[in-house]
Amino acid sequence: MKWLTWPLRLLGFLLWYAWELILSNIAVTHDVFTRHHRSSPIVVRYRTRCRSEFETVLLSVLISLTPGTLTLATAARPGEGADGAVVDRDDGTGGYDIFVHAMYSDGPRDARSSLQEMETHMLNGIRPGGAPR
Repeated sequence: MKWLTWPLRLLGFLLWYAWELILSNIAVTHDVFTRHHRSSPIVVRYRTRCRSEFETVLLSVLISLTPGTLTLATAARPGEGADGAVVDRDDGTGGYDIFVHAMYSDGPRDARSSLQEMETHMLNGIRPGGAPR
């Protein structure tokens, strides 16, 4: 039944992202026009819950479109075969990691928390079944 609410969840995600975009624009603009910079840049590796290249690319683009953040790279994590051996999979079942440069963060945990929030909203909006818990 979750697929019945999918259009509303997608709209909710778009509105949430638009609000986040406005807030990040304000933060960057404030930093540009004032003497004291509040930025504390950091680069973090974030293990996504994305199951496909499409979801990974969309998350990476949304991160890069948000002022103050930039996706530097993505990497597919190897999956685990039936016999327990590590294998590289093209279908994304191993998952993906992204490397993100964040300008406004209180440390790696804060940066990853913000990325997880964005990913959860995105996956909840684009997957008809909703985001994983």
